[in-house]
Amino acid sequence: MQLHVLHDWNLTPEAAIALQQKLRDRVVLTDQFGEVRYVAGVDVGFEAGGTVTRAAVAVLSLEDLQLQDRAIARRPTEFPYIPGLLSFREVPAVLDALENLQIEPDLILCDGQGIAHPRRFGIACHLGVLIDRPTIGVAKSLLVGRHAELPEQRGSWQPLIHKGETIGVALRTRPGTKPVYISPGHRISLETAIAYVMRCTTKYRLPETTRYAHKLASGPAIDAEEVVQVGKTAEQLPLFGE
Repeated sequence: MQLHVLHDWNLTPEAAIALQQKLRDRVVLTDQFGEVRYVAGVDVGFEAGGTVTRAAVAVLSLEDLQLQDRAIARRPTEFPYIPGLLSFREVPAVLDALENLQIEPDLILCDGQGIAHPRRFGIACHLGVLIDRPTIGVAKSLLVGRHAELPEQRGSWQPLIHKGETIGVALRTRPGTKPVYISPGHRISLETAIAYVMRCTTKYRLPETTRYAHKLASGPAIDAEEVVQVGKTAEQLPLFGE
């Protein structure tokens, strides 16, 4: 997967904020993609006390949610942990992992925010704009905004409102669990993002894409050359319950 990076990563926090405000004008919030055969999950973990960033991408076939490809990349952690600027800390390693894929995903679900962000430019937006692919933010926790209480049934949702603007939804993917927070990243509408997240979610709270990527990014340290079994369902591979 060949990538084209639009900017340098050696930035101060102030310069990073200014870049977010500039690049957010490139975010497209309408459906601009064709058939989706392969959907990917992206997640990032850290090793060596946070000094090494470990990014993982898991590519699944949309039809049956079986793992088809994966890539892991490591690089030194160079940007500090600053809420709202996590993409500058994590995306460089994500780009390295994407470049090592053999199967190019048609849609990417990111563990983090899309436009549900103080400057409407979370990690899903940043990644989507850089690689010009449709992306969705699937966050486990709320960053900004408020929403009404959700019904308990699977698939129920409530708009996520911030400063009078709908920036995403709180989505119940499993009865009796906390919602996840869905927002468009790039080249996808909110309604379509909800539909694809539900399509990728089975009996757990998190989409299968996220579960595979999280296992690769945050599980026990493994060799980057380790071969992960493909063609296995989520039930056949050991993954986190949520």
